[in-house]
This record gives sequence, C-alpha cells and structure tokens, in this order.
Amino acid sequence: MAIALVISAVWWTVAPNSQRAITDTATIAPLTGTGTDARSTSSTTSAPPATTAVPTKPPFAGWVNPASAGAPFPKATTNGLITFRGNPTRSYYGTGPIPTKPKVLWSYPKGNGGMCGSSSDTDGEQTWCGTGWNGQPSVWDYNGKTWLAFGAYDYRVHFLNATDGSDMIPALNTGDLAKGTVSVDPDGFPLLYHGSRDNYLRIVAFDRAEPTVLWKLNANDPALGPTLWNDDWDGSPLIIDDYLFEGGENSRINVVKLNRSYGADGKVKVDPKIVWSAAGWDNELLQYITDQQVSIENSVAISGNTLYFANSGGLVQGWDISGLKDGATPTRTFRFWAGDDIDASIVIDDEGFLYVGSEWERYNDRSRDVGQIIKLDPRKPDNPLVWGIKNQVAEGKSGVWGTPGLYKDMLYVPTNGGELLGVDRATGNVRWRKKLPGPLWQSPVIIDGVLIQGDCSGVLHAYDVRDTTIDPPQLWSVQLTGCIESTPAVWNGRIYVGARGGKFYAIGDS
Repeated sequence: MAIALVISAVWWTVAPNSQRAITDTATIAPLTGTGTDARSTSSTTSAPPATTAVPTKPPFAGWVNPASAGAPFPKATTNGLITFRGNPTRSYYGTGPIPTKPKVLWSYPKGNGGMCGSSSDTDGEQTWCGTGWNGQPSVWDYNGKTWLAFGAYDYRVHFLNATDGSDMIPALNTGDLAKGTVSVDPDGFPLLYHGSRDNYLRIVAFDRAEPTVLWKLNANDPALGPTLWNDDWDGSPLIIDDYLFEGGENSRINVVKLNRSYGADGKVKVDPKIVWSAAGWDNELLQYITDQQVSIENSVAISGNTLYFANSGGLVQGWDISGLKDGATPTRTFRFWAGDDIDASIVIDDEGFLYVGSEWERYNDRSRDVGQIIKLDPRKPDNPLVWGIKNQVAEGKSGVWGTPGLYKDMLYVPTNGGELLGVDRATGNVRWRKKLPGPLWQSPVIIDGVLIQGDCSGVLHAYDVRDTTIDPPQLWSVQLTGCIESTPAVWNGRIYVGARGGKFYAIGDS
C-alpha cells in the first residue's frame, strides 16, 4: 500500500487543554512595537553640539537572558560545547570554520572493534553499537588540552583527547546503555553530569587518574515521589548557578542544588540536595492519552525565569523558577497539549518563541490537527499556537525525533521519514525539502552558514544555507559506518560524531 505523506502549514486558534476546530486563517499581532526618538536640536557656529550619555542597560537579573539564544553558554567560564545544543535555550552549535575538504582524521576505538553492548527494550534483548539518539559529545578545554566526552552503547562514558582520539582517562563504566548527551560544568569545576539506562543520573569528577562518581540519583528513589513509565535518563542536564535541572524517563522533573566546592586535597567535591521534584504529567493528560507513557526524554530548556520541557504524552510545559533560589516552589505557568510523544528538545529563540517537534504514533485527533512541527508563544497561554506543520503517514510512525535547528529566519527540521525541511519560522511555510535515507534522528547543526545533517546510510552532508531564500546546494559529504543518530559537535574546525556502526569519528581538513 502506498504511504501518503502529508506536510502542510496549519494555522490555529487553540484554547488551553482542549481541542478546537481548525480555522482558515489567524492574525498574529506583533510582539514588539517600533517607535521614533524625536528630539528638537539646535546648533550654532560657535559651539559644538551637546552630547547625551547613553544609559547603560542593567544586566539581566533572572536565570537566562532570552537574548543569549544562539550564543555560547551564558556566563560560562568553561570554554567549549558543554551540553546538548550548547546553551540553556538549546540553540548553540559550536565554532567553525567548517571543513571544506573533510576527511576522517581518526576514529575510536582503534582497530576493527566497536563500542557495543546488549540491552533489553519492548522488542526484547538485542545488541546495540556505537552512539545513538541524542548522543552529542561535549568538547571543552581543560588543563591546556581539548577534551571530548560522550556516552556510548558499550555502557561507558569515554573521555578522549580531541586532537588524536586517545584516552585522557579511563572510561567510566555504567550498568547499561549510556546514550544521552553528557553535560560539563559551565563554571570550571572538573565535573561531568550524565545519565544511563541503568537507572542512575551521575555526577562524575574528572580531576583524578580515573573518573570518580561523586553522587548518583536512582530514577526509582522513593524520595522523588510517584513515577511512571521508565527509569532511563536521556536528557542532557542544565547546570546554572549551582543548580542542576533534569527530567527523566521516570516522568519527573527535578532540580538539585549541587553545593560544589574543593576539598583540602584540591579535588572537587559536591554535596547535592534535591530541592524540587514534580510529576511531569497531570490527570487530565492521562485521561486524554489513555496510557501512562509520559516520560521526559528531551533536554530541558530555560529562557528568562521559565523552565520548559515536554513529555511522551505530548504535554509542553513551562514552570516559573524565579523564586527558586529564595526557597519558593516552582509553579506551572504554561501548558499546551500537542497530542503525541515529544522526544525532541524544545528550542527557544531570542523573542521567547518555542519550537517543538512531535511524533505521529498515537494517531489521535489532537495530533492530527495540531501537526508535528509547531511554533508556540508562551506569552499567550490561552492561545499559544502560532503555526503547525503536519508530517503524517497513513501507516507507521512519522513526525520528528531530532531537535529542530534555528538559523536566521529559518527552522531546519529532520523527520522520521527521511526528509530535511527548511521552514520559514515566521510563517510556517516549507520553503524546501530534501529526501535522505531515513530515519533522520540527528539534530541539524548550523555554523557559519553551513548546515550539517547525517542520514541513516551513514553519510554526513554539508549544505550552504547562507542564502535562506533558495534550496541550499550540497557542499560535500563524508561516508561513515552505520546510521547517524547522534548530533555532531563542531569545535574549532573539527566535527565530532558517533554512528551506529560502533565507531566515533573526528572529521576535518587534512
């Protein structure tokens, strides 16, 4: 039977927590006004014009300045790409220049072997190799060298020298697949934060001869409160002002006060305290979806004083954390139900708009109507949907697993069906689409006008997107081994990425 793929722009009027009929048009009011500064001036030939002091804008007083979208991690003293998509709004990709004649410079591990392990899921036990979704490595400078760290399907977190792929310190063994993106401390503490499929979220010190677990949190810890669905940690933690923010497949959202310091021996230490943990679901959601698949698999995002995340039930949420440091309990200020599983991380632009990718696997009316690629305005909680794009097939799963990417006036979205879409982020119109071997689970990376996208035949593509009005031409491609599900890290002219064939690669010019 032929599979009918539907991709169309949808304009909506939506009341919170309910389904509404689709409308033909919508009028989006401008969010900011324009004005003129009219001054009356006079001059003479005998005196220079008076000068007026320009007032200094005070520093942003909240958690994350919305204007930092697209920039490196704000206020970080650690130099690097240190969490999934680089910053709290999940909108920073690294540094160029992008290679022009790329080749594989080294691969890890050396020789014919790969990073593989056995694990069980709903399909039974199977062997998994390499790195998978979302799997972006972190890369940073420490003690005069550039380090790489990533979790792999051999149950380990690896610490490599970015120059030659050698081990900086031995790998950290966990009890199951390690597939989420590791986060490195932004404030210069030699700490790494990472979860595994073995139930544990870990804080790891790398200032010793071997990586040392200083603290770990079990997803099934009764102290967290009621849990649903699973016990993995896929999301990349955010660390801001000594607080850790993380959601888990146990369907809870958590905040941990780290209390980082150094001991008398000069080694880093922590004294973590869970300051807040809340259910990432509500009864209304469970009633609508009629199951308990509400895990939080994406990486949380923060803009202003709001913590954003979504879950496998399709619930997008924003929580006010403005009073957290003073002991206030976060409160939910934004709720939008997209209808289906959201594994992709929410991306936030400098105006505070949310870009969300959802899957098409429940086949319900809400998901059918809202679409799988949506733009939300959380400042309009009663009517937040700016536009939506449908990505639905008649049979099987479709939609979005990879996190969309922002660049200039565009949103780039990979789909499970193998299409890479270029979307006008103001209107929701699809300007162009490219068909690649799918599924496309790697999140696109855009640096210096070049978009990097891997496909499931193991090819890493580079496209010239400097002119956003045209279908971008391909600049080059590099063949790797195995499906590319992991998101690359680009740093100082090199591309670092793992693939499902079992290897991790450094790619650059000779």
